[in-house]
Amino acid sequence: MATSPSIAIIGAGLGGLAASIYLARAGARVTVYEQNVFPGGKAGIVQDNGFRFDSGPSLLTMPFVLQDIFTHAGKNIAEYLTLEKLKILCRYFYPDGTTLDAFSDPDEFADEIDRLSIDTGRQVRRYLDYCQKIYHHTADLFLFKDFRELKTLVSLPALKTLLNLHRIDPFRTMHKANASFFADDKIVQLFDRYATYNGSNPYRAPATLNIIQHVEYNLGGYIVKEGIHRIPAALVEIARELGVSFCFDTKVHKIAYSNNSITGLTTGESTIHYDCIVSNVDAGYTYAHLLNAVYGREARRYFKQEPSSSAIVFYWGIKGRTDRLDTHNIFFSKNYKSEFNDIFARRKCPGDPTIYVYISSRFNKSDAPDGHENWFVMINTPFDSGQDWENETRRMRKVIIEKLSTALRKDIAARIVFEKILTPRLIEYQTGSLRGSLYGISSNSRFAAFLRQRNASRDWRRLYFCGGSAHPGGGMPLVMLSGKITAGKIIHRYGLRS
Repeated sequence: MATSPSIAIIGAGLGGLAASIYLARAGARVTVYEQNVFPGGKAGIVQDNGFRFDSGPSLLTMPFVLQDIFTHAGKNIAEYLTLEKLKILCRYFYPDGTTLDAFSDPDEFADEIDRLSIDTGRQVRRYLDYCQKIYHHTADLFLFKDFRELKTLVSLPALKTLLNLHRIDPFRTMHKANASFFADDKIVQLFDRYATYNGSNPYRAPATLNIIQHVEYNLGGYIVKEGIHRIPAALVEIARELGVSFCFDTKVHKIAYSNNSITGLTTGESTIHYDCIVSNVDAGYTYAHLLNAVYGREARRYFKQEPSSSAIVFYWGIKGRTDRLDTHNIFFSKNYKSEFNDIFARRKCPGDPTIYVYISSRFNKSDAPDGHENWFVMINTPFDSGQDWENETRRMRKVIIEKLSTALRKDIAARIVFEKILTPRLIEYQTGSLRGSLYGISSNSRFAAFLRQRNASRDWRRLYFCGGSAHPGGGMPLVMLSGKITAGKIIHRYGLRS
């Protein structure tokens, strides 16, 4: 007879919430511990003075991954969330004054590039076909399954991938591949930008990451009309209906173990026994702070890898409306390579940063008071290695305001009526992301995908990992897949119904 194991999940991020639902549906007894008073991890909420912001992610891709969680739980996603496909995925502003709309319809997008660039729509379609081929040769093996499992490695999809290794383009960098398709530096820069989706450098990351462009353009980018923060809130509702217990505002101090076998966890002064534990916290943070064990085989390998980038975010309540902006906006730097060198080589905030501005009140009016907008303003930064973040934040605030004011021909500083700031150090404190690294390790080498934390630890019996630092990686759909893969391993271990 199958047992009903007791499972603790540390962290109510999207990966941990997904795992809790799959496990509870299979009959496990699940408790989720979250140090914050709200769920979501990086996909949380900032709310004050009548303004509401999604604290991190802002665009949903691969919605079928989220749909699967609801379907598996026997729920109708439409009763919880309203997903809407965007017409314009992002509006791009270039230093020379060019403005380009990245339409979600690939043909419209191709026509826009045809109109504004020396490159042609035909080149765009050929490029997106190339990105699609990478997806078809890698998704089943590297995204939806644990490629390290023997049954996966000896499968037909794995054989096809090995026989078509050149099609996933692992030996060129993203930038080199993109520059081979386009002559216009602006278009190359647009597609190079997708390396930042997992905190990497397009001049070093393998071109296999061009899979991301297929996901966004060919499969589509979506907003959640209620705001991204509604996704974790809805998942908590479903999990509770399935019997999952939640302990919010409860920090896990230690993972208890004996002879490298997990026995439970410690909150405050009490230790609670569990049959196994899933860490939805950054793997590095788990090793360094929850296990106090940075010298094991897995930990040593993990700490040898280059961390991903971090970010500074300004949550600004803005008086008035700026008609030139869309929901998602990018203001590019003049020298993209120098920007990434600043972040990864010099480990300092860029002198000329690329700026991302997301305005959810464009589709959800309740996110800002009448006559105002909520601007989520973000730049990529290095991970925390001892920088003076107070000084860096002050400096970057000035740079950002000057750049946006010039590009939009408006005095942005005079329109800011509310402000809250997130720095790499605060990211670590609030989400357990070691050194403020948003995605665990970067993908700045062709082997990085193989070096992410395994979903089932090899050094610690009954310890599992999910989330952005674990396989298959960062970004909302991947962390939810991480939770599903991890849950599947536990379900198989205990012989539960899937």
